[in-house]
Amino acid sequence: MTASGPLGRPRLHLRQTTSTNERARELAAGGAPHGTLVTAAEQTAGRGRQGRTWTAPPGRSLLCSVIVRDPPRLLPLAAGAAVAEAVDATAVDAAAVDAAAVDAATIDAAAGSDPARPRAAIKWPNDVLLDGLKVAGILVEGRPQEGWAVVGIGVNVAVAQTDFPPELAGRAGTLRLEPSEIEPTLRELLVRLDHWLAADAETLLAEVRARDALLGQPLSWAGGEGRGDGIDGEGRLVVITPDGSRVALDAGEVHLRRRES
Repeated sequence: MTASGPLGRPRLHLRQTTSTNERARELAAGGAPHGTLVTAAEQTAGRGRQGRTWTAPPGRSLLCSVIVRDPPRLLPLAAGAAVAEAVDATAVDAAAVDAAAVDAATIDAAAGSDPARPRAAIKWPNDVLLDGLKVAGILVEGRPQEGWAVVGIGVNVAVAQTDFPPELAGRAGTLRLEPSEIEPTLRELLVRLDHWLAADAETLLAEVRARDALLGQPLSWAGGEGRGDGIDGEGRLVVITPDGSRVALDAGEVHLRRRES
């Protein structure tokens, strides 16, 4: 059970900061309540998992961190589901606008042949992909012994494809919206995150499994290689190795690499 209270209040917005997660951790350690939100127009030292950097041009990405008191066991997956839903909602809107269409049939077509099928996928543990490209990343940090966690989220809302460095070509994506859409995307995200924080584990796992970008995909990590075989009840990635063994990988223990088939 998570702490009660709305997400997004109080809010600290910074024109520039090293990392919204860093600032949110300081606030959490100082007793800031559940739902406290830190946002920034620019980060100078944004971080991803395992020490990787998160780069974004000023004023073109959603950069935020939320304090969660009494975090649920599957908090990283809850964050992934929330971001994926928010991406779905904004991506469908953007596609409809691009097509200059407002009728339901066209909006459904923009979302794919099956309007009930999710567009955004979750690349375990916490990258969100749209059309195979990473549009969002999540970094969850905290102090379980003190009963709090910080959920850091970056979404490429209005980043131009030409803004990405050469090494990210073909891997990074964007929602292709305008900077004015950052705040509406944030509001959408907070509503979705509030919902998934309160969801039961089985409902959450079903949602994440439906969006599993690694299912059936060839993978390798420091300890071996295999094919993705879903998410187990503890939120771990299950991999089938070449000898038929099933291995459950914990997010904190591996650095996954996609292999060519």
